Amino acid sequence: MNDQLTGRTALITGGSKGLGLAMATAFAKAGAAVAIVARGIEALSSAEASIKAAAPTARVITIAADVGTVEGCAHAAEAAGAVDILINNAGTSQRGPFLEQTDAFWQSDLDLKLFAAIRLCRAVLPGMRERRWGRIINVLNIGAKAPLATSAPTSVSRAAGMALTKALANEFAPDNVLVNALLVGIIESDQWVRRHANEKRNITWEEWKAEQGKAVPMGRLGRAEEFAATALFLCSEGGGYITGTALNVDGGKSPVV
Repeated sequence: MNDQLTGRTALITGGSKGLGLAMATAFAKAGAAVAIVARGIEALSSAEASIKAAAPTARVITIAADVGTVEGCAHAAEAAGAVDILINNAGTSQRGPFLEQTDAFWQSDLDLKLFAAIRLCRAVLPGMRERRWGRIINVLNIGAKAPLATSAPTSVSRAAGMALTKALANEFAPDNVLVNALLVGIIESDQWVRRHANEKRNITWEEWKAEQGKAVPMGRLGRAEEFAATALFLCSEGGGYITGTALNVDGGKSPVV
């Protein structure tokens, strides 16, 4: 374990699986207390055990909440206590033909991906400003910069998250609160495991990964640990002069820098 985040507390939404769990583990190994938020209690318990296996002395706070609601955001912020690092990671890939999407479909996507970030930022920023230290990362995807056909509403809510990132970065930079976005390409996670299963094709997970990797200039899917290492750098003192960025973590897949 290194100590670059010792004394810091990180609140990570969608923290029980995939990228969220990888970030929570990396931050715990770096000395931070981690508060992980998810809706499922069993998944949270499993994640806590996984984090403590990697960082036995780490303090892990598990918070069962739906951050797509006002109440869930309030509960998560209160249960986490004084937050130094906020990772807005909760989200799913809701997309499809535009003319088939209802207002309710749009609203659920915006509640989970945009308003959750707004509400949690509003909850933690006063404390960060008072302590004159804070880090916020909004986890988006490369569709925020280069949306494809039938990619709404997720690409639209993610683009709004990128604008939110820049606005907050400019406003809170004088308080030493740094706000950045990480844009996900194709990275191994539960979401992609589910997509492989839902396709119901007679190919193995490894074969499916190799097939998907052909669309990436680097020729492979990313690993959650690689994504977590990027987030850790932005939250460390080494990333202390980086704010207002939207960084692609995608193996070169995005057509937009």
